[in-house]
Amino acid sequence: MSAKQVRLLLMVVIVGLFSSGKSDPFVANEDPLIKGDLRTQQSWVDSVFNALTFDERLGQLFMVAAYSNKDQKHVDEISELIKNENLGGLIFFQGGPNRQARLTNYYQAQAKTPLFIAMDAEWGVGMRLDSILNFPKAMTLGAVQDDQLIYEMGTQIAHQFKELGMHINFAPVVDVNSNPNNPVIGYRAFGENKSLVTRQALAYMKGLQEHGVIANAKHFPGHGDTETDSHHTLPIIKHAENRIWDIDLYPYQELFRENLMSVMVAHLDVPSLNQGEHLPTSLSKSVVTDLLQNRMNFQGLVFTDALNMRGVAVANKPGEVDLKALLAGNDVLLYSQDVPKAKILIKEAVAQGKISEGEINKKVKKILKAKYWAGLDKAKPIDTYKISERINSPETKVIIEKLYADAFTVASNKGDLLPFKQLDLKKFASLSIGDKGQEFSKYLNKYTRVDHFDISKAASESEHYNLMKKLEDYDVVVVGLMGVTNSPQRAFGIAPGDIKLIRALEKRQKVVTVLFGNAYAATALEGMGNVVLAYENNEITQKLAPQILFGGRPGKGILPVTVANGFTQGVGGYLGDLGRLSYGTPESVGLSEEKLNQIDEVANRMIKVQAAPGANVLVVKDGKVIFEKSYGYLDYKKSAPVTAETVYDLASVTKVLATTQAAMFLESRGELDMNKTLGDYLPELRGTNKANLVIKNVMAHEAGLKAFIPHYVKTVEGGKWKDTFYKAQAEPGFSRPVSNDMFARDGLRDSIWNWTVKSDLLPKPNKYVYSDLTMYFMQAVIESVVNQPLDEFLAQNFYEPLGLHTLTFNPASKMPIEKIAPTENDVAFRKRQIQGYVHDPGAAMFGGVAGHAGLFGTANDLAVMMQLMLNKGFYGDINLIKPSTVEAFTKRQSSMSRRGWGWDKPEPEQGKGGSAGKLAPKSTFGHTGFTGTCVWADPENQLIYIFLSNRVYPDAENNKLLSENIRTDIHDLIYKAMEN
Repeated sequence: MSAKQVRLLLMVVIVGLFSSGKSDPFVANEDPLIKGDLRTQQSWVDSVFNALTFDERLGQLFMVAAYSNKDQKHVDEISELIKNENLGGLIFFQGGPNRQARLTNYYQAQAKTPLFIAMDAEWGVGMRLDSILNFPKAMTLGAVQDDQLIYEMGTQIAHQFKELGMHINFAPVVDVNSNPNNPVIGYRAFGENKSLVTRQALAYMKGLQEHGVIANAKHFPGHGDTETDSHHTLPIIKHAENRIWDIDLYPYQELFRENLMSVMVAHLDVPSLNQGEHLPTSLSKSVVTDLLQNRMNFQGLVFTDALNMRGVAVANKPGEVDLKALLAGNDVLLYSQDVPKAKILIKEAVAQGKISEGEINKKVKKILKAKYWAGLDKAKPIDTYKISERINSPETKVIIEKLYADAFTVASNKGDLLPFKQLDLKKFASLSIGDKGQEFSKYLNKYTRVDHFDISKAASESEHYNLMKKLEDYDVVVVGLMGVTNSPQRAFGIAPGDIKLIRALEKRQKVVTVLFGNAYAATALEGMGNVVLAYENNEITQKLAPQILFGGRPGKGILPVTVANGFTQGVGGYLGDLGRLSYGTPESVGLSEEKLNQIDEVANRMIKVQAAPGANVLVVKDGKVIFEKSYGYLDYKKSAPVTAETVYDLASVTKVLATTQAAMFLESRGELDMNKTLGDYLPELRGTNKANLVIKNVMAHEAGLKAFIPHYVKTVEGGKWKDTFYKAQAEPGFSRPVSNDMFARDGLRDSIWNWTVKSDLLPKPNKYVYSDLTMYFMQAVIESVVNQPLDEFLAQNFYEPLGLHTLTFNPASKMPIEKIAPTENDVAFRKRQIQGYVHDPGAAMFGGVAGHAGLFGTANDLAVMMQLMLNKGFYGDINLIKPSTVEAFTKRQSSMSRRGWGWDKPEPEQGKGGSAGKLAPKSTFGHTGFTGTCVWADPENQLIYIFLSNRVYPDAENNKLLSENIRTDIHDLIYKAMEN
C-alpha cells in the first residue's frame, strides 16, 4: 500500500470515528483568537512581544488573585507583582464595583503590558461584588426553555464586564451534572442532559463573546460526576474513556465548533484519560496537550483551575505546581501563589530542556493575541461615575425577571389546583419555613386575603402542633419551604420534621409547597400533590411565586435534573396563566424606569407644599404593575409612613368602582335598561319630579339633578348635633356608626332618601351638572333590582371573587384602624378627626354605604378593578360584564360634556386633559375623588394610573393638590416614560 493510500485510509477512519462519536473526534475549528485584520493584530502582538525580555514574557503566563475588599498591604503586593513580574492578568474576587474599578485603573496604569482582568462570574459580577444584582444560577437557567434568554443574559454579563474593564469570564460551566450528590457543581450546572447543557452553554458563550468578552468553558474534562470537592481534595472519576467522550466531552466538542475562546482544566483524577496513572488532570500532559489540544484540536487559551485548590496544592508546593501545569500544556497559570519562584523553576526547566523557550514564546503570543481580541490594544481607564447604576441597568433587571419567571416549574398539580380559581370559595393561609418570607407573603396578599404564618427550620413538635391548630380552618395552605442549602451531604438543609409537618397538612387540606432552593432538595417532597420549584430563594423568586400560583404569569419551567421517581428530568412544561395582574419592571413593557422615577419629584413637591401628607402611585402597563411607590406619611405628625397596604377613602371613585360597576353588571344581563326612567324601577318616585328622569341621562349627569345637598345641616343646631339624630354611644334605635363614638338614628337613611327625593331640579334640566345625587338614585335602582344592599351585592359579585380584600365600605369594623389613612378633622359636623369612616357627610349619614362615596381600598385592589375594565369585563377566571357594555359606558355620551355613563373622561379638545393628564388619549376613562384620589385607564395603550392620597387631612379646604397639578403632572410623566 502506498503512502498516499495510507493517508487516505487514516482520514476515512478519523471521519468514521467522528461521526460515530465513540472515540477521538477531530474537531475542526478556526482559530478563535483571530479578530479583524490579521496583519494589524499580528503587528500589535509582535510589537508588544518584541519589547519584552524573556523574564517579562514569562510574567504573561500568570494570573493572580486580587480583591477590592482587602487592605493596603494586599494592594501593594499586587502592585509590586505587576511592576516586578509583568503579570499577564488578575482574577478579581470579593469587593465592590467602584473599588474594583478604581483598583483596575491603578493596576493597569502600572503595567508595562496591559493586564487581562478576569472574574469567576458564573451568575454575573454580583457573584463577587456587593450592590450588584445576581442573574440566576445555572440550574435555574436549565429550567428555562427559551435559549434566547440565556444569550441575552450572556450579553448583559458582557455589559457588566465591559463597564468594569474586564475581559474574561470563567463561565459557562459545561459540566453535565449526572451525580445528584455532587458537592461542588450541582446547582452550578445547567442539568444532567448533555444536549441541554450544550445548548444553554453555547447561548451563554455567544452572548459573552459576541459582545467582546472571552468565555471560558469549565471544568475540563468534566466535573459532573464527582462526590468530592476539588477545592478540598482530588476527586476520582472512574468512568471509561468512551463514556467520558459520550457525556462529559460532548459539550466541549460542540462549543469548539462555535469558536469557544478558552477552557479551564479541572483538578481531577481520571485514570482512563491518563494511561491509568493517578495524576491531576490539570497537571497531565495526556489530558491538557494530547487530549484537549491535539486530539480535540482546541486552539484557544487553556487555563488551569485555581492552583491554590487542595486538589493540586496538597501534593505540590507553590511555584512547583505552576511548572508542572505549564509542562502539561496549560497556557495560563491561574491563581498562582508564588510567581517569582515559579519563574525561577520555569527558567531552570528551559535550561534543562524540559520545555523550550520557543514553546513558551508561542504561549505568550497566544495570550497577546487574545488581549488584542479583547481590545487591550486600545485600553482606556474605566469611568467610575455611577458605575453601580450602569451595571444594574434596566435591561439587566428585565432579563433577570424573565429568566427567573420562566424557570418556575410546576412539578405536580393534583386536580389542577393551580393556578388558583374561585378565590371567594377558599380561605387561604401561607406558611414560610426557615425564613420570614416577607416578599412571598406580601405578593400573595396582592391576589387575595392570605393569612401568613412562619416557623423556624426544624422547630419542635409542640410548635408544629400549635401551628397545625392555627391552620385547621383554612382551605388552602401555601407553604414556602426556605432555608434550603446546596449540600447533598446534609440533605440540603431540610429537616425531616418539617417535611412531616407538610405531609400532615396535606392529609386534611389542600397544600401547595413552593421549594425556594436547590432542585435536588425536591427528593424530600416526592409524592406531594402540589409542588412548585423556584430553584432559588431571593426577593425576586419570592415576588414571582405568587404570580405563578394565582395565574398572573404562566409556569413554563422544565425540571433539568432527576431528583426522585416522581420528579424526573423533563417534568413541568406549561401551566397557563389566568390573565391576573403580574408585577415586573418598566422596561419589560417598554417604559423607562428613569423617566418614571421623575414621579418622585412631583410626589416630593406635593409633600413639601403640604398638598397632602403622603400618597400611593401605581402604574400598570399591559397587565403588569410596573410602578408602585409609597410617599410620605399618613399625617403631618409623621405618625406612620404610607405603605402599599395603606387603605384610603376613595370618595367619588366609589361612583365608578361601586355603583357604576353594579349598573354595568345589570345592563349586561338585561336587568337594567339605560333608556328607562327612574320611575320605571322605583315606584316611590312616581308622581315626583324624579319619575321621568332617564337612566342614561342620570348617569351622564345631564338629568337636572342638583350637584349635592348638605343634608347634615338639618341634623345640627348651634354648632352641635341634635339629640334626635345622634348619640355618643350606641343604644336601641341609634346603631348606625357615623364616626368613632357617634351613632346615628336608625331611620336617618330613610330621612335622607326622602329629603333627596323631594329636592328641586335645576331650572334648566338639559344641562351637564356633575351631581352626587346621581348615585343616590342609581344605588336605589340597583338595590331595587337585586333586592340586596349595594355593598353586599358588590362584595359577593365583584370584590370577593376578584380577591379584593381591602375594597370595602365601613372599614373601621373590618381592619386595624392604623392601616387606614385619616381624612378631615371635621369641625363643622362630626367634631372629630375622621379615620376609618367615610369622609363625605352625606355618605356617613347614609350608613357609610352610598352610591357616590364610602368605598375604601388600596391602590393594588383598584388596579384590579381597572384591569377588569381594560379586559372588557373579564378578569382571572370570571366574566362579569359584556365587552359591549364596557364600551358603551366608557365612551363619551353627549356633546354637553366629556362624560361617559358614570365614568369621567379627558376633555375632548386637543391639548386639554381635564381631570386627566393632557397626554392621555381621548379614549381614556376614569374618575377622581374629593379626598385626593384618581383612577384612569387607557385602552389604546393598555395603561392604568392610580393615585391615592388624603389631601383633605386635616382640612378639606386644602386645594393645593389641584392647584399644583399633582395628579395630572404624574399622569403626563407616565406617558413621557412611554416615549422610549
